[in-house]
Amino acid sequence: MQGEHVALYPGPRACIFESSRAPMKRRWIAAATVATAGVAVTIVANSNAAITASRTFPSSTSTTALHVVLHTIARPTNLAPFVAPGLTGEGVYRPAGRTVQGHSAIFTTTIRPLDNPTTVAGVAWIDPNLLSARLYSGSLSPGGFFWKYTAPISRSASQTLVAAFSGGFLLRDSRGGYLSEGHLVAPLVNGAASIVIYKNGSMTVGQWGRDVSMNSSVVAVRQNLTLLVDHGVPVVGLPTSDISKWGVALNAIVDTPRSALGVTASGALVYVEGEMNIVDLARILVRAGARRAMVLDMNPLWPLFSTYLPATPTGYVTPANGKDLTPTMIQTPTRFFETQYARDFVTLSAR
Repeated sequence: MQGEHVALYPGPRACIFESSRAPMKRRWIAAATVATAGVAVTIVANSNAAITASRTFPSSTSTTALHVVLHTIARPTNLAPFVAPGLTGEGVYRPAGRTVQGHSAIFTTTIRPLDNPTTVAGVAWIDPNLLSARLYSGSLSPGGFFWKYTAPISRSASQTLVAAFSGGFLLRDSRGGYLSEGHLVAPLVNGAASIVIYKNGSMTVGQWGRDVSMNSSVVAVRQNLTLLVDHGVPVVGLPTSDISKWGVALNAIVDTPRSALGVTASGALVYVEGEMNIVDLARILVRAGARRAMVLDMNPLWPLFSTYLPATPTGYVTPANGKDLTPTMIQTPTRFFETQYARDFVTLSAR
């Protein structure tokens, strides 16, 4: 195992096994388990192959293909409805989007908000062990024309795309900072609710300076307001009638479309969207298991979460094989493939 390098940052658990078909006679087998922060990797190699850090492990003397087996998080428990009797299928999670190594990486369901039961909110449960996150930036949000990753999603990126969702408020309204691709567009704010993405594609949500902070593994930070859910409960003082503190509601409509992202105790991510007040948004996040959660974009035109299911697990995604999380979303899966789309968003791709 001499010369092998393991990066010390949060990431998925994986096992790597030799898939070489060469005869095993008179060859030794070496196995090692490497534990890092959030990573457990078992590597099996033979005496004729050198190991380097890539998914297919080439050697100058021989080539041995190693297979990376990703460990999944246990699928989510169905959600109990707030309103009785529950609708047929309400709160029942179903797989959504392309599979990753035969596993569903995203499960979705709908649930009626307690204070607005005439509509449904969408909930997406996301297994970050199977998916790699990337922040895409726009000329309007956060601003600038120097981005490598910006709309539209490229054809090459679409071959592994599983889902995408819209980001937060415009920076002037976010009360936070923005970092991506080495560009600090706005200073990061201590105490701000933050999406943090690491070099290995892992993503989490937390309070900047307490749960998450800058280190050499951080590649992107998107801040928006302060945490909506903390320690598994809604933050104190949420008013059901709010139309400004937690984002300015269009036409002062309390039950405007709102969205949010949270992280569970297991590290799974949960995304929620629907027409509801800020208290209902927090309630649904907690019901879905969020320990920490933050507000994302709001009002009719902006919240969007789309999953994509091409004809084959390794097929190219197109808007035609995309699906919105909720039937009330105005934008469609086409949005992330439009050249004119100028706002930030996050993609989730198969590892």
